[in-house]
Amino acid sequence: MPHIVVIGGGFAGVWSAASAAQVRHSTGAELRITLIAPQRDLVLRPRLYEADPSRATVALDRILKPIGVDHVRASVRRIDVARRRVTTDDGRDIDYERLVLAAGSRLIRPELPGADRLFDIDTLGGAQRLQAHLRKRSGFHATVVGSGFTGLELATELASRGRVLLVDRATEVGPELGAGPRPQILTALDELGIVCRLGVTVTEVGDGFAELSDGSRIDTDAVVWTAGLQASPLTLQIPGPRDQLGRLQVDEWLRVTEDVFAAGDTAAARIDPDHSTVQSCQYAVPLGKTAGHNAAADLLGLAALPFAPDPYVTCLDLGAAGALLTDGWDRRVQASGSEGKKIKKYIMQLIHPPVDDADAIFTAAREIRGRDV
Repeated sequence: MPHIVVIGGGFAGVWSAASAAQVRHSTGAELRITLIAPQRDLVLRPRLYEADPSRATVALDRILKPIGVDHVRASVRRIDVARRRVTTDDGRDIDYERLVLAAGSRLIRPELPGADRLFDIDTLGGAQRLQAHLRKRSGFHATVVGSGFTGLELATELASRGRVLLVDRATEVGPELGAGPRPQILTALDELGIVCRLGVTVTEVGDGFAELSDGSRIDTDAVVWTAGLQASPLTLQIPGPRDQLGRLQVDEWLRVTEDVFAAGDTAAARIDPDHSTVQSCQYAVPLGKTAGHNAAADLLGLAALPFAPDPYVTCLDLGAAGALLTDGWDRRVQASGSEGKKIKKYIMQLIHPPVDDADAIFTAAREIRGRDV
């Protein structure tokens, strides 16, 4: 029986498996689908900045079992493209006819004195460790390194419970977010009492303090590193060009090689001549659905789908200052304050996949850019 193996239990991996299962269901074909991921839960990574990150999980079995996808709880150690085989860390060899690499990304951790004292919210465990640490301290002082999307959402959430210093080596807040939403972001930071130190970074972390690159020393209860993501190192085991983030270059069908597709944070997919996908949930879901569909379609002789995501938008949570909704690559602000907050809450609900109901999961798997495939 043909076998599709999906590596990764995040948004891209789960929706790859679900989309492939939907093709199998709609055609009645014989097709085995296996998802390999060590964790029990799908972690809703965009919610890990929240005060209770344990709520940001969905049991994988509640998604995979109803649609007949096997879950191997292990990490992949080796991908043998020539043999079409993956080897797990517990020694299992699993053969495939088509592979979807959706192993995600990881935070680039700096090498500096005291690096082991750094906190992060890159994983569920990391987010839980941070929140447990801060709960022990009343009126804590936290230092957030990186004023990108993650850093801003975390800093503004923490500001309701303690003092926050936001540090970035860039000379502007939110450099990758551009000038469009910056005035509203700066107003929110000021409203929340968040102090910004720009043009510097943390060079050492000690017990209750951090040193900055300008030689200054600050008192702090926690230093949280949010700056920089890199694609899973498993991309190095797949032949093909990569971008500066380590993501595999894919064609319009999300194919890397004849037998391998990539999705989510491991894939650099073109959206238009000037833009590629960014590492975000917004792209992980349609990348996963498209890759899973095409892996199954390829084996069953069906038509493939070109990757065609919805227009680019962002919704940035700003804690008690509300939220910002922007659209387009120049990030034009469409909603802010309490109106933006309502939209952010809706989006956070929307990213939860349906559970325990095969029909609902299949219906969601078919929906790619408003079209039912």
